[in-house]
Amino acid sequence: MNLAVALETGPEPSWIKVIDQTRCIGCHACSTACKSENQVPLSVNRTYVKSVDVGRHPQARRLFQVTRCNQCANPPCVAACPTGAMFRRRDGIVDFAKTICIGCKACIAACPYDAVFINPDDHAAEKCNLCAHRLDIGLEPACVVVCPTQAIVVGDRHDPAGRAAHILHRDSVAVRRPEKETRPQLFYKGAHAATLDPLAAARPAGGLFMWSQQPRGPQAVVSGHPQGSASAAAAVLSYDVGHRAPWDWRVSLYTWTKSIAAGVYMIAALLALAGAFDGDDGLWRWMAPAGSLAFMGVTGLLLVADLEHPERFYLIFTRPQWRSWLVRGAFIIGAYSVVLLLHLGLSIAGAVGYQLPLSAVGIPLAAATAVYTAYLFAQAKARDLWQNALLPAHLLVQALVAGASVLAPAAAAVAPDAVVPLLWTLAGSAAAHLLLVAGEAGASHTTAHVRLGVHEMVAGRYRSYYWAGAAAVAAGLSAPWVGAAAAPLPLLGLLAYEHAYVQAGQAVPLA
Repeated sequence: MNLAVALETGPEPSWIKVIDQTRCIGCHACSTACKSENQVPLSVNRTYVKSVDVGRHPQARRLFQVTRCNQCANPPCVAACPTGAMFRRRDGIVDFAKTICIGCKACIAACPYDAVFINPDDHAAEKCNLCAHRLDIGLEPACVVVCPTQAIVVGDRHDPAGRAAHILHRDSVAVRRPEKETRPQLFYKGAHAATLDPLAAARPAGGLFMWSQQPRGPQAVVSGHPQGSASAAAAVLSYDVGHRAPWDWRVSLYTWTKSIAAGVYMIAALLALAGAFDGDDGLWRWMAPAGSLAFMGVTGLLLVADLEHPERFYLIFTRPQWRSWLVRGAFIIGAYSVVLLLHLGLSIAGAVGYQLPLSAVGIPLAAATAVYTAYLFAQAKARDLWQNALLPAHLLVQALVAGASVLAPAAAAVAPDAVVPLLWTLAGSAAAHLLLVAGEAGASHTTAHVRLGVHEMVAGRYRSYYWAGAAAVAAGLSAPWVGAAAAPLPLLGLLAYEHAYVQAGQAVPLA
């Protein structure tokens, strides 16, 4: 079928891509053509060819997988993008608009196929878009044109005369990670399970590939299964490209500062409602709202600093994509910050009688500020460790630990009557946190990705943060007897745990 004629005369096509792995010879022509056509810089790839050696000598063979964006019909990168920079066209192509990308990396965290990357030249998100600029004028994608064995086929799924539709409807094809329910529109014919599953093949000995080494460093994601082949056949990776976790220490730190910002006001407001101190008390009148507002400011600075385009952060508010929990969270913390400012304004005006009624709005907003990150992490469909129904409750508990840890020493100086309730709040929330952490580590895990994430957290790269964090939070159990001196350790332990959890969730290879 002539693509130009189809575009001019027929209904809008629904593009699919079929890769016939029985024809692929691993020549990497598609990778180099893609780089040339789309001016993709070194160190990143829109497409590349992974190879896996299956079997043992003398019955071994090398298998290939052409790896790229899966052009999902239900793309999680589009749902997670806060500005609509990632979008799905009417013809099914998932495309991107660099001029409105803020570089938040939510699309990278969301993609179960590790297909999105940040272009190091323009600092915007990028991926394969089926060479949409070529399809729009009737040309085939660059990778299709150069493939010497015609292993790559692009066409309209509704075109009965097209080769892509013929393979899709007549032959046996597979997709990657169907359990993620993204409905990929990239189909593999004749692909081995050892290439489709990122954990089916073992990591190569010494971290060595054919032409490269596994990447190293704090954000490096090491390819392959760390404990050997998970495939029915003996399989080992022979070539892959380097991958990096999208969110670094700034996101770990942001979850901690946000817990403090939410917990300080929330606990102070609840104690004020319970009559632990009156409206003229300095802790309730000044310290709690000012402390929360200060940590809310640090949280905002960390969020902006983590963007590849921090100067575009305002786009979250001027062109919000409302399915994104990054957008919803931004408006939640914005509303919470307004309540904190109003509280301080009432203190300045001497109208302290209105502060308790204001807490009827402030407490729910503080709780929402604490827990919305659970839904932001849940949109990161690639990260199975974060797909946890208890995560909202856990984040609320962490906010209580953080709030009580900060308020207890301050109360010892200005509000002695509130010290005992704060210390018991610290002990109870620390106990709840440790129970949730123990359940998370010891529960029966539903997927291999969760098991590996927990392994990295408990016994792998982040074990020192995890165990030090648990020990420090456990010190909070003694708070009612030791006093406010026990408060700093749980706060530091919470930070260590947050770092272990955020980073371990990103340590499992996806491609």
